[in-house]
Amino acid sequence: MATAALPFVFSVLILPFFAASDDTQTLLSIKQGFNSPPSLLSWNASNGPHCNWKGVECAPATNAVTALYLTSHDLHGELPATICDLKNLTVLDLTDNYISGSFPSLLSRCTQLQSLNLSENLLVGAIPDDIARLTELRELNLSGNNLTGDIPRGIGRLASLEILFMMCNQLNGSVPPEIGELQNLAMLVLAFNPFRPAEIRPEIGRLKRLRYLYMREMNLIGPIPMSFGNLTALERLDVCQNKLTGSISAGIFRLPNLKILYLYQNNLTGEIPRQILSTGLEEIDLSQNQLTGTLPAQVATLENLTVLYLEKNDLSGELPPEIGLMKRLVDLKLFTNRFNGSLPPDFGRYSDLIYLEVAENEFSGELPKHLCQRGQLKAVSAYSNNFSGEFPEGLARCSSLQHVMAYNNRFSGEIPVNLLSLRNLQTLTLGHNSFSGQLPSISSPHLSRLEIQNNNFSGEFPVNLSAITYLKVLKGSWNSFTGEIPTSITQLQNLTDLLLDHNQFSGGIPSNVGSLLQLSNLDLSNNQLTGEIPTSFSQLPSLNSLDLSDNHLSGEIPPGLSNLKLSKLNLSDNDLTGKVPGALDSAAFAQSFLHNPRLCASDPSLSQILRSCSSPRPIPLAVLIPTLVVVGILALFSISFTATRLRAHILERREFNDYESWKLISFQRLGFTEEDIRRGLTKNHLIGQGGSGKVYRVPIGDGAVAVKRIWDKQEVDRKKERLFEVEVGILSRICHANVVKLLCSISGDNSRLIVYEFMENGSLDKWLHNSDTILDWSSRYRVAVGSARGLCYMHHGCSPPVIHRDVKSSNILLDEEFKPKIADFGLARIMERTGESKTVSVVAGSYGYLAPEYGYTMKVNEKSDVYSFGVVLLELATGREARNGGEEMNLVDWAWRYFREEKPLAETMDQRVYNPCVSEQMFVVFKLGLLCTSNLPAVRPDMNQVVDVLLRHELHHDDAVLGEPKGYSAT
Repeated sequence: MATAALPFVFSVLILPFFAASDDTQTLLSIKQGFNSPPSLLSWNASNGPHCNWKGVECAPATNAVTALYLTSHDLHGELPATICDLKNLTVLDLTDNYISGSFPSLLSRCTQLQSLNLSENLLVGAIPDDIARLTELRELNLSGNNLTGDIPRGIGRLASLEILFMMCNQLNGSVPPEIGELQNLAMLVLAFNPFRPAEIRPEIGRLKRLRYLYMREMNLIGPIPMSFGNLTALERLDVCQNKLTGSISAGIFRLPNLKILYLYQNNLTGEIPRQILSTGLEEIDLSQNQLTGTLPAQVATLENLTVLYLEKNDLSGELPPEIGLMKRLVDLKLFTNRFNGSLPPDFGRYSDLIYLEVAENEFSGELPKHLCQRGQLKAVSAYSNNFSGEFPEGLARCSSLQHVMAYNNRFSGEIPVNLLSLRNLQTLTLGHNSFSGQLPSISSPHLSRLEIQNNNFSGEFPVNLSAITYLKVLKGSWNSFTGEIPTSITQLQNLTDLLLDHNQFSGGIPSNVGSLLQLSNLDLSNNQLTGEIPTSFSQLPSLNSLDLSDNHLSGEIPPGLSNLKLSKLNLSDNDLTGKVPGALDSAAFAQSFLHNPRLCASDPSLSQILRSCSSPRPIPLAVLIPTLVVVGILALFSISFTATRLRAHILERREFNDYESWKLISFQRLGFTEEDIRRGLTKNHLIGQGGSGKVYRVPIGDGAVAVKRIWDKQEVDRKKERLFEVEVGILSRICHANVVKLLCSISGDNSRLIVYEFMENGSLDKWLHNSDTILDWSSRYRVAVGSARGLCYMHHGCSPPVIHRDVKSSNILLDEEFKPKIADFGLARIMERTGESKTVSVVAGSYGYLAPEYGYTMKVNEKSDVYSFGVVLLELATGREARNGGEEMNLVDWAWRYFREEKPLAETMDQRVYNPCVSEQMFVVFKLGLLCTSNLPAVRPDMNQVVDVLLRHELHHDDAVLGEPKGYSAT
């Protein structure tokens, strides 16, 4: 009896000891396989039993390793082959490391695994079919790698699988029908993969336990399967940003457990289903589709609904009045549809309404009076409708209110007295209405934009403006204001736009206007102003447009005005005297001085507009003879000097041989000839030089053009010939306001010339990093929006798409109004189709801007440009150069480290332009820059999304919306 018991005693007491000993050796082998990183320093026999080591979990009875939790342990290289020697391993979590190579097939030996998490690593290649051998697997997370190909068919044999995450890879194959075999699956996340265009697998409708389905941006086409009506356990459905077509299946709105329904940015048509039985719905987003019809009254029965987004469809009709009674609705976006009738009068009375956006519809009647009754309202966007009546008094008591955009309506009466005193108000745009009466006092401390133009305001403008120091834009044109322009307006140090034209202001212009150092646009025309033009105007370094016409100004034009870089100047219809000063005395300003009879000019081109400042008088003989002698001597010197210069010019021009062989190809209507261009290619006109050639500013008439000269002294080599052909070929087919305009190309035997429009303000790089003048945030944001639009057009508006390959701040040029235009297309490539990668033979571009995949795959697509543009966004927000992150890091690494350390974002911003009024916009640009510079191309947004986010936060833009951008949540 005792002898028979010995094997049992041996197995209980001795075998666990050997198993534990084996696991210790295996763990040390794994550590060595990862090159003994500092994070695994505790994996040492001197630190006691292996079950006490960091990240190791053991079975209490046997001390056998059952789980490894090594998230963010800075592990590099391929997965060690010994890892499956841990025979009892059920959990392997290696999230957020640097594990590389192909998907480790060796894991098929870890047959006890129940949870495998390899997300946020550097795995490449296809997922092997033998993953099906992990039959015990309940959770599989491979998100955030560089995996390609299909989802293997063997996935369907993982019968126990409950969670499957594969988002943010480069899976470019297909989803197999076997996905429908996973009957225990509760969460399916395949979003952000460039799958081949295909319809949604109808087999997914067989997953009766599925609670979470996330398939955003997967190139899905066709209709939503009818089988989705069988997903009775489904709580969240997100198939946004695809190309789904057809009507929304009524079955979706009958799912009993559905809480979140996101179908936005597809091509869905038809009406919103009438029968809504998913009473637990909390959020509905059907925006940016092609839906028609009316909003069903059944929506009002959804007691838990907090968010309803229907913007940018073709919906019409009146809103059901019952919507105003919904108790949990806090965010309603209906803008850019064809809704009409009145808004439900009870909006805001029963719910904590935060955002109401109904702009660009056909609504009429009054705005509801109770919008802020619960004290949570932040934004009202109601512009471009037919609203009428008085503005709600209740909004003037709404302390939470930040943004009100109600321009282009028919509001009348006076503005509520306290509206412009709200402590959180940032934007108030009430232009193009019929408001009347006197403007109340303005004291909202965070107000940055006030637009009240084209109304019937009268009386004096508020005198005390000292409280609104963050104000940047003030538009009060086309009203009936009287009295003097308040001198306190010169205290608004952040003011960029001041438009008070077409009023009845009198008195003088405040003499201290020169203190407005950020001022770019000033229009005081069509008033009754008197006195002289203040000399302090010459102290305005940013002034771009000045209009003082149609007043009663007198005296001389301050000489300092000629030193400003004005793109527009209008001093017409005044009583100015004296001589037009300096650089203003030229044909370029011919229309700037009309109807000033006592003003004179020296330039003959102004003779038909102004009298000449000098009239001929007889010269005494005693003066004439010595003058002629001096002139003769000077003439001899001049001839000698000219001959010397001519010889130098001839030598310089010898670089051009065979003048007769030049060929000009025009892409625009030209006001110059090929000879005009060649004559201007002198050292005096050279403004830049790079790897692809020299750039000249060639004067043409009253303006100038930019000429890039791609040239080799002996012959045009094939590489430079290719640069020329690419740039001309691509630019000749692109026509966009934010892409530099190609005027013509000129080809010779030894040179290639590309002629563009000249960009007066040079490159963005110069203004951010090499200028004494600080580019204000408003200008930077406009640059971000404009250049994003140009790049978006190249990616999504051209067929086939164009990839720039060298997006950087020095290739974003600024015209005289600081409007950005993308330039330098010598490295650009034309793609066969959107989303396809193109292999290149050599890495080209600029350090600090290159996407990481560029170096190891030699493939580029639109997401490579997105990465580079993300660097530009980080430059705009931080003011740092792309190569400058300190401590031998580039800007991207620095920004990401700062963000991961959760330090205050305000510290990362360019302190030269940062203030609380622009902080939100700056944070958005910074975070968007981070998103664009994600290591994984699949995570990066496309340029359509980038433009959308920027416009959503550009509150003064006609297409602006409020609130957070969709699609970039923590999910």
